Amino acid sequence: MENNSMNEKESAAKLWKTQVVDLLYWRDVKATGVVFGAALLLLLSLTSCSIVSVCSYIGLALLSVTICFRIYKGILQAIQKSDDGHPFKKYLDQEVALSEDMVHKYSDLVLAKVNKGICELRHLFLVEDLIDSIKFAVLMWILTYVGSLFNGLTILILSLVGLFSCPIVYEKHQTQIDHYLALVSNQVKDVVGKIQAKVPGMKRVKAE
Repeated sequence: MENNSMNEKESAAKLWKTQVVDLLYWRDVKATGVVFGAALLLLLSLTSCSIVSVCSYIGLALLSVTICFRIYKGILQAIQKSDDGHPFKKYLDQEVALSEDMVHKYSDLVLAKVNKGICELRHLFLVEDLIDSIKFAVLMWILTYVGSLFNGLTILILSLVGLFSCPIVYEKHQTQIDHYLALVSNQVKDVVGKIQAKVPGMKRVKAE
């Protein structure tokens, strides 16, 4: 029973990863375009309006479409003297409640990611590995400059654009990109090696 539960969780995780990869690599252009366009439009809207206003406008837009469609179908049925019923009956009859199994499945996945993140932060902030903590400190220092140039929403917009463009660019130019990444990685390793050689105690901490 426990093995079946684990297999189901692994299958769900693999399916979710496959769907995300297909989305980011534009396997289905229509689906990716809708997701990317909607997310980008939402973030751009938040730059000029508050989140309450954006949610209200989205709700009003959806209600305007459904109400107009409902009235249109009602008038059409009255003219044609048909009895097709409610135009959204098919969707109203569908079960929309989340099942307990689904909630448990995804909550376990989220909990596993959160616990892993907490362990990683403890590893970095309590300096379990000096090199990793220094790398993290350098990253935080760089982010202070990024934060002074861009606000949070701008960073989110740039991240979204990069998320939906970098994978497809990498897929098309993988050989060249891997070559330059290898050069950068070797340079970083050389610099880290020199720092370890000059700073007392760093080699010992890394070895442990």
